[in-house]
Parts: sequence; structure tokens; C-alpha cells
Amino acid sequence: MKDEVISKNSQENMVDVTPFAIKDCALIVRICDLLPAINLRELHERVANCPVDSLYHHFCETAIRPSFDDPEFHNDFARWARRALHDHVLAERLEILHPYSFPHMEELRKEILDIIADRLSEIHYIPWALHDQAFFFKQATTVVFDTNRIIETPEHLCDAVKEMSTSSLYYHFWEARRRTPEKIDDFSFWLKGWNDRGKPLIDAFSRIDFYFMSLKELQDKLCTVMEEVGKTWRKK
Repeated sequence: MKDEVISKNSQENMVDVTPFAIKDCALIVRICDLLPAINLRELHERVANCPVDSLYHHFCETAIRPSFDDPEFHNDFARWARRALHDHVLAERLEILHPYSFPHMEELRKEILDIIADRLSEIHYIPWALHDQAFFFKQATTVVFDTNRIIETPEHLCDAVKEMSTSSLYYHFWEARRRTPEKIDDFSFWLKGWNDRGKPLIDAFSRIDFYFMSLKELQDKLCTVMEEVGKTWRKK
């Protein structure tokens, strides 16, 4: 009788989920068809008219760009305000913006414009950058390719993430939020198919404030929470 109950429970926990296909990506960056900004007023004007993909690039794709290496800032606008305009106040206001907390990039655009407009109303002169420090608006195309590696079950996810490149992690945890219907990471989207088995990981991932982490820090954090959840699996 006991064996029958165990067998029945095992069958109920079995789900037919397609294995997770691990992808990787690279960016092809180009300059937008906009004049560069050399002062704060021009920055306001360019932000108002730049493509949405440019906002995404300067706020989100910094994580994957090898050329962006500034632990103090997480977006290009904040860094430029500090490094080129030498405006500490504006830099701090732009730095605290979390692009993924906005439902749409247009709402992020409005917030950026409001912050710059407020700063323009506070100062007595317009800060200028040196000509060789002008802000060029850019956007990127994401090239995606298959790694020919898959993850078959939630229990295998931790080991797979440990071996992922940072660009692969970016694609599945950051960029995925532009693609998935619920604006969540690819791992959580896949784990939904595992019902109760995937829920602890989904909940844990949703609590990670990933935007203000480097991709390496995110990788370590994901592995830590997966190992903690794994302990509860082993107890069942």
C-alpha cells in the first residue's frame, strides 16, 4: 500500500516540460542618427527624441558592454553627468533609476526628462562637457546563438548557471524581461512549467535586486539562492 502511495505521488509530480535551451548573445552597437549632446540642455533635448532602444542600451546593456567598467554607476547618463559635466547632484538622481521598475521605457524616458528639467531649473548656468567628452546616443542589435546545451530539471539549474558566460546570463536574466509575456527572466518563465517544484526558485529570483549587481555578482547570488532551495528539496 505504501509503495502504491509513493508511486501515485511520483506520478502526480511528474511534468512534461521542454528542456531549457541555453542561449548566448553579443551586441552590435551603432550610433543613433542624433547629434551628440555637449551640455545638459542638449541632453534633455536628445533624450526626448532618441529611440527607445537607445534608452535601453544606455541603461541596461551597460551590464554586458566590455567598455563599461565603472562600479560607481550603472547607466551612461549618470556616468556622463558625473565624469563630463561634473554634476554630482544630477549623477546621483540619475543613478538611482531602476529601468526594470518601469512598465515601459517611455515611462523611464519621462522620468529622466523630469529629473534633467528639475536640475536645469535649479542651476544658474548650463554645464558643458569638453568636446571630446560629448554624449553620443547609441543603440544595439542583440545577436543570439545556441550553445547546444540544455537544462533538463530545476535540480540541474544551479550547475548550469555556474558554467554560464556572463553574456548568456545577461540574455536569460536581464534581456528576457523584454521578451517574456510577464516581463520575467527566462529561468522563472521555464520554472513555471514545473508547478510547485519551480515555485521556490521563482520566488527567490523575484527578490533579487539584480540591476545594481554586476553579472558576476548576480551569478554568485543565483547560485547561493539555488543551493539554499536545493537543501529544502533534499529534505522532502
